[in-house]
Amino acid sequence: MKEIVVSGIRSTGNLHLGNYFGAVNNFIKMQDEYNCYFFIADLHSLTTHPTPADLHNNVKQVLIEYLACGIDPEKSTIYVQSDVPEISELYLYMNMNAYLGELERSTSFKDKVRANPDNVNAGLLTYPVLMAVDIIIHKATKVPVGKDQEQHLEMARTFGNRFNRLYNHDLFPEPYAFSYSDNLIKVPGLDGKGKMGKSEGEGNAVFLSDSPEIIRKKVSRAVTDSGPTQLNQLKPEPIQNLFDLMKIVSSEETYNFFNEQYNSMNIRYGDFKKQIAEDMIILTAPMREKIQEISADSLYLSKVAKQGAEKARESAQKTLKEVREIIGFKPF
Repeated sequence: MKEIVVSGIRSTGNLHLGNYFGAVNNFIKMQDEYNCYFFIADLHSLTTHPTPADLHNNVKQVLIEYLACGIDPEKSTIYVQSDVPEISELYLYMNMNAYLGELERSTSFKDKVRANPDNVNAGLLTYPVLMAVDIIIHKATKVPVGKDQEQHLEMARTFGNRFNRLYNHDLFPEPYAFSYSDNLIKVPGLDGKGKMGKSEGEGNAVFLSDSPEIIRKKVSRAVTDSGPTQLNQLKPEPIQNLFDLMKIVSSEETYNFFNEQYNSMNIRYGDFKKQIAEDMIILTAPMREKIQEISADSLYLSKVAKQGAEKARESAQKTLKEVREIIGFKPF
């Protein structure tokens, strides 16, 4: 029997290279070896209050791009989170066993409070609970996540184990981070500060649907400095981030060439950034073409979403039936 893998991406618009290398690339590799559930997290996105039109369009775009990247609906279960109402019900039950102190200590919650002090809603506070439910409702044991999600995964284990202890049942297995490489990949952004993400500004992320011209423009604006002042000096964060990006999108030979240029104080940042941009364009070209092709086929998209919801609900209903019985919700 195949191990179960669950993961998803928030429906906040176009997928970027951070999504692709941090998650989707692993999804593609996994679908032949595991029983995979890949979802579009539209319930999670409600914490930022999107308009109905934006919410729908963003979900559709992520579905298109999942498929364009190579996720096969015949091999994997691809579904929209809100199409599985069992998730919301289990979220309610798990919230009863999640405590204020541990939720307030969540790194993502503290980050969101700092970034949006006027929108500290209950959904943000209980975000890790919903994330845990996404995983445990299918009894997943493997979750392909980036470094920034490791704490959420730890909390998923905490909530699942707490339910098991509270009701003296061995219902939920422990999920663990999974990557095909030895280290979980963290893709840096172009702003010189941290990871690639849409919330940091459009110019920080390179989207899979970006045209070659847009990619060149974004990379050309990436943060650099005036250059190294001594041989083999430690790279400052913005420069290290660009080298980390090159390591992901370029060949080892290319990376080694520019690394040597930097260490010998001969690097020209213009050439360096041009090379990164061209390698990104080559990498994203097949996906960009597939995005355009799938976007035009609305019947196919509807079929995939419906089929995915049916398969996901079948799994979720089985878990929820067990949960309700364990808790004591039984018919008279």
